[in-house]
Amino acid sequence: MAKGKETVSRTVIVALVLSVFFSVIVSTAAVLLKPMQVKNQNLNIKTNILAAADMLPSGASAQQIEDLFSRFEVKLVKLDTGEYVQPDYVGVQDPMKYDMYKAASNPKLSKDIPQDQDMAGIGRRPDVAKVYVLRDDSGALKKVVLPIHGYGLWSTLYGFVSLKGDANTIEGLGFYQQGETPGLGGEVDNPRWKAQWQGKVVYGNDMTQPEIRLVKGGVSENTKNKEHKVDALSGATLTSRGVQNLVNYWLGERGFAEYLKHLRNGEV
Repeated sequence: MAKGKETVSRTVIVALVLSVFFSVIVSTAAVLLKPMQVKNQNLNIKTNILAAADMLPSGASAQQIEDLFSRFEVKLVKLDTGEYVQPDYVGVQDPMKYDMYKAASNPKLSKDIPQDQDMAGIGRRPDVAKVYVLRDDSGALKKVVLPIHGYGLWSTLYGFVSLKGDANTIEGLGFYQQGETPGLGGEVDNPRWKAQWQGKVVYGNDMTQPEIRLVKGGVSENTKNKEHKVDALSGATLTSRGVQNLVNYWLGERGFAEYLKHLRNGEV
């Protein structure tokens, strides 16, 4: 019996030693790989910004992506006023390191959205958002890329919308994270559907409220107000409604409308 107990004890000790050993290995690997993971995440975001801005070459290398993205100015915007703020306003030194989605969970950096105003279904909105501005050699606005997000059918969709220099005409739209039904709502990733957004106009003649609509049955040359309309996703009514709502929310008065007005007037 003593020998049996000794064998059991040795087995337990060996198991504990191996458990600690492999825990250390896994923890060390996680720490060492963290910088690479962050770098890849940042590259993915930059890739999607360039794609929305119609600036992503086919088969672009990581260096090409970094070079193209470096043309943008990364700015922080206080949404209530539409004015730029310095990075230290939100406790960072580099605007690229500001996480507006993390800020949305902090009551000191965000605000709760009343249910009757929360058309995007996001619950809370950060006080400050990150935007990406591209100007030409003369300093004139060439395009601006804005982060957007909101709830579809099954998931929160995260993406970007790019506007031309008039801060009104859509140049591109895309989502880099979504969990909608493949073949239905998941068609938000279909290049043919995304291409329909190019050239669509956000605001009506009064330049106050966004007028984007996703419509069933397709948009033709004879469709009334076709400049504001995009084909709805086939068989995905709720995802289509979610995309329409989140785009109009973020381009509306509680999103970037005030900032875009300042851009058009040359005030920022």
